Amino acid sequence: MTAEQDRLVTENMGLVHACARRYMGRGIDYDDLYQSGCEGLVKAAAGYDGSRSVRFSTYAVPAILGEIRRLFRDGGTVRVCRSLRDLGLRIRRAEEQFRHTEGRDPTVSELAERLQVEPEDIAEAIDALRPVLSLTAERDGEEFEEDVPSESFDETLVDLVALREVISTLKADDREIIRLRYFCGKTQSYVAAFLGMSQVQVSRRERKIINAIREQLFG
Repeated sequence: MTAEQDRLVTENMGLVHACARRYMGRGIDYDDLYQSGCEGLVKAAAGYDGSRSVRFSTYAVPAILGEIRRLFRDGGTVRVCRSLRDLGLRIRRAEEQFRHTEGRDPTVSELAERLQVEPEDIAEAIDALRPVLSLTAERDGEEFEEDVPSESFDETLVDLVALREVISTLKADDREIIRLRYFCGKTQSYVAAFLGMSQVQVSRRERKIINAIREQLFG
C-alpha cells in the first residue's frame, strides 16, 4: 500500500463505521461487519483515481457496502431486526395518515419529522422491509437459492453518507440552516426568526452553503 492509499484509509475509517452501523442487528456481529467494511475501504483506496472529479468518500462507500453484502451472502439471508420492523409499521401508519390529510405521498424528510427519527433511518427501514426476490443460481455446480432485496438502497445510502460527512464540517449556524430548511421543511422566514437573522441574510447564506456542499460533493 502506498503512502497516499494509507492516508485515504486512515482518514476515512469513519465511513466504515457509518456503513457497518446500517447493518447492525441483522444477524452478524458488528466486528465482522466492520472488518468486511475495512476490506472494502482498502480496495477502494487501491482503485481510486484522484484525478477524477469524484470525492473519495463517494467512491469508497459502494466498495465498503459491497464487502459487507458479500459477508451476508456467504453467511445467509439478511435478517431484519425488530427495531426496523417496528419502525416500518410506524412508517406505514404515518404514510396512511399523511395521505388522508394531505392527499399525497409523504417525502422521507416529512416522515422523519413526523416520527422524530433521522431521514436515513426512514430510508433504511423502508428498504429493509421490501419484499425479497428468491434467485436460483449455481455455486460449485449445485443450485442454491439466495434472497436479495427487490430494490437497492445503496445509491441513497451513498448520498446520505457523503452528505452527512460534508454537513458535519459546516459551522454550527450553517448546519442549523440546512437542518431546518431541508430536513424540517421550515421557511426562510422561520429560520431567520429562529436564528435571529433577516430573511435576506438567511437566503444569501443558504445559497453559499448549498454551493459549498455541491463543491465538496462533486468537485
